[in-house]
Amino acid sequence: MMSCSILTRASFKNVKNVIPYIIRGISSTSNSKQVQAIDTIDIRHDLKHRVKEKISTIDKERPFSNFLTDRFDRQHTYLRISITERCNLRCTYCMPAEGIDLTPYHKLLSTEEIIRIAQLFVSQGVNKIRLTGGEPTIRKDIVELIGELSKLKPQGLQTIAMTSNGIALKRKLPKLVENGLNLLNISLDTLNPYKFELISRRKGLEKVLETIEQGIALGLRPLKINCVVMRGVNDQEVPDFIELTRNKPIEVRFIEYMPFDGNKWNKNKLVSYRELLNDIRTRYNDVRKSSDDLHNTSKTYYIPGFTGQFGFITSMSDHFCGTCNRLRITADGNLKVCLFGNAEVNLRDLLRENVPDHQLLDIIGAAVKNKRKQHADLLIDNNNNYMTLASSAKNTFLYNKVVSNNMSLFNHSKSHFPRSFRNFLPSFYHQNIINQSLLSLRSSYSTKPIPQNSQLSLFNNIDLNSKSKHDSPSFTHIDPDSGRASMVNISTKHSTYRTATAFGKVHIGRQAFELVRTNTMKKGDVLTTAQIAGIMAAKQTGNIIPLCHPILLSHVSVDLELDEKDNYSVKIISKVECEGKTGVEMEALTAVSVTALTIFDMCKSVGKGMIIGDLKVMEKTGGKSGIWRFPQNQSDNDDNDNNNNL
Repeated sequence: MMSCSILTRASFKNVKNVIPYIIRGISSTSNSKQVQAIDTIDIRHDLKHRVKEKISTIDKERPFSNFLTDRFDRQHTYLRISITERCNLRCTYCMPAEGIDLTPYHKLLSTEEIIRIAQLFVSQGVNKIRLTGGEPTIRKDIVELIGELSKLKPQGLQTIAMTSNGIALKRKLPKLVENGLNLLNISLDTLNPYKFELISRRKGLEKVLETIEQGIALGLRPLKINCVVMRGVNDQEVPDFIELTRNKPIEVRFIEYMPFDGNKWNKNKLVSYRELLNDIRTRYNDVRKSSDDLHNTSKTYYIPGFTGQFGFITSMSDHFCGTCNRLRITADGNLKVCLFGNAEVNLRDLLRENVPDHQLLDIIGAAVKNKRKQHADLLIDNNNNYMTLASSAKNTFLYNKVVSNNMSLFNHSKSHFPRSFRNFLPSFYHQNIINQSLLSLRSSYSTKPIPQNSQLSLFNNIDLNSKSKHDSPSFTHIDPDSGRASMVNISTKHSTYRTATAFGKVHIGRQAFELVRTNTMKKGDVLTTAQIAGIMAAKQTGNIIPLCHPILLSHVSVDLELDEKDNYSVKIISKVECEGKTGVEMEALTAVSVTALTIFDMCKSVGKGMIIGDLKVMEKTGGKSGIWRFPQNQSDNDDNDNNNNL
C-alpha cells in the first residue's frame, strides 16, 4: 500500500494534485469498483482533514518573526495600508476645509508595490491587513486590489478589512466581499442629515446608511461603525447610536476626539469614555462588559437582548500602547511604527531600487525595534490646546533633552541598504551597512542634568596631564621609499581592546533649535535620525576613508545634547569600541561627522547658516600607545604621539 509523510506547509501546496495519485495507489488493492469509490471519498476527506490539522500544528509551533517583534515583546500581526490620500469628505476633526497638499501621483505606492509589501509582512506573521485612506473607495482598482490580497490567505492572511466613509461604497461592496473583503468599518459621526453636512462639509448621510444595510445583508459580521464623539457637536446622539445595536448585528465604537494637524483640537470638545459609559448606564440598567481580545483597541460592552454591541477607543484617556500590534504604511510608502510618532521609513524607494526582501526585513526590523513603549502623554496649555511632551516648548525640562542610543553589535553578518531609509538614515547614503544586531537597538531619552562622569561631560572634564610621546614621529600612511600613500600592514600586530571618543557640534540657529527641541521639524525626528546615521556611518568608515582598515566593531554609541547657551548648538559625542589590531579613532570621528551632516541636512530648509565645528578626538585607549587624551593647549599638539596604532 502506498504511504506518504507530509511535514511542511510547502509540501501541501499542491495537495489537490497529490491526492489522486495517493488514492489510485490505495484503491488499486480493492477488487470492487463500488468499494473503490467509497474508499476514495473517505480517504480524500480524511487526507484533507489531516492536511489542515498538520498546517494548523505547524502554524502554532512556528516562532513569530523577530523582525516584527519590538523591544517590549509586542508582536505586530496587524498592518494598516493607506492606499490613497484623497477623500470625498472634509470632516472637521480630520482636515482643514481647504483640504491638504496631496503627494504627486508618481510618488504614491502602485498596486504591485502594495502587494509586495503585503506579501513581505504576511510572510513574517501579519494575519490582518486593513486598507485605509483618505477614502479607499476613491482608488479605481480597489476591487482588484482586494482580490490580489485575498491570494495571500493560504500564506496566513486571515482578515482583509477596510475603513470607509461609505459614501461611494455601496455599488462596489458586493464585488469587494466576493473578492475577499471580510471586515468593514464605516465612519459615521451623526444620524442627523443636517449635522452630517456640518461635520463632513458634504452631503451623503443617506448613502452611508444604505451602505451599512448592504454590508449587513452581505454577511459582514460584525460591521463596525466608528463615531468620533465631540462635546457640543454629537455627544447627545450617543443613545441613538446605542439603539442601532438593538436589532442590528453591528458594533458601534465611540472614539475619543484626538488632535491632528489642522483639526483645531480643543480640550473642551473631548468627552472621555468614562463619562460616556456613565451616561449610557443611566439610560440602560444592564450594561455588561464583553471579553476583549488582547489586541483589541476597543473596550467593548453589550446590553442583554440587543443584537449588536458597542465600545470605546480610548486613545486620549486610557491608551492601549502596551498591547499594540499595529504597523502602518502611508500612501507614499512610508512605514510608521506608531500613529503618533514622527519617524518614518521610506519603503517605496527601497522597492523601486529593487532591494531584496531580506534587506527590507532588516530595515523593517530596525524600525520596529525602535518603537517606543508608548506615545507621549498630552499636556494642555492655557488656551486648552494640546501639546505632547515631545512637542511642548514651554516645559523647561526639555531644554536639555538628551538622546542616548547605544547599540551593541553582536552579529558579524552585514547587508546593504540604500539611501532612502528616510527619517531613520540620511538620504545621502547609497549603500549603508546595517548589522543584524540593529534589531536589538535600545533607545532612551533623558531629561535629567548630565552626570559629571557621563560621556557627554567628557569634553568638560579631560585629564590634561596624560600624554603619550614618541621619539621619532612619522606619517605611517606614507611609503618612505616612494612617498606615495600606503595602508599600514597590521598583520603582525596583536589584538587588544580599543576605544575612541570623538566630539563635535553644530550651531543650527534659534529657529531650527526650537523645532529640533520640540521635535516638530517637518522632516521628522532630527536627533534620532542623526543618531542612527552616525552609528551606521561608524561601521562604514573603512569604505569611506581610503586607507582605513575595515574593523569589526563591538559597540558604537552616539549621544546628543541641545545647548541653547552655546549659540543654539547640538553637541555630539561618539564612543566606539572594538577588539582588534588597529584603533577606532576614525570610526568615532566619522560617527560624529555624519551625525552633524545629518542634522545639517534635516535643518537646512529652515536656514543654511549653520556651522559644523570643533571636531576632535577626545580620548583613545588600547594599542601600543595606551591612553591618550586631548590636550588643553593647542600648542601641545606638537608633542602628541603620531598614533602608530592607527
